[in-house]
Amino acid sequence: MKIIDKIEQWGDAHHPAWLDFLRIGLGALLFFKGVSFISDTARIMELVSGLDIQLWTVTAIHYVAFAHIFGGFMIAIGALTRLAAIVQLPILITAVFFVNLRMGFSYLNSELWLSLLTLFLLVLFIVVGSGTMSTDEYMRKHNR
Repeated sequence: MKIIDKIEQWGDAHHPAWLDFLRIGLGALLFFKGVSFISDTARIMELVSGLDIQLWTVTAIHYVAFAHIFGGFMIAIGALTRLAAIVQLPILITAVFFVNLRMGFSYLNSELWLSLLTLFLLVLFIVVGSGTMSTDEYMRKHNR
């Protein structure tokens, strides 16, 4: 537990303001990706059913949509950013290594590059946290 506390303290101390705008953009991207999953469930069911994983396709789609919409919103406003990013990790790891790599590792596979960038940013925000322009920081200052 000591290591996690040290990582959290380091992340809170080394958080430039431009990362807040990047966090808001990442949250908006995830939110709209969740909305697009709900809008095109047939395509998503096709992608998930092709994975040969023994789980319910409908459950997986609802988990992805729910996690992206609510997790993206929470990341965008900076509320429980680390927790919301951790909830996104299984989705992005599956997207990178099981879904998008099947389509090939080329510069034309834009979904793979978007998934890789999103995965990198999620790991970054797990380490550095939500920043100064966030709901977490507001609650920390005004909780007393």
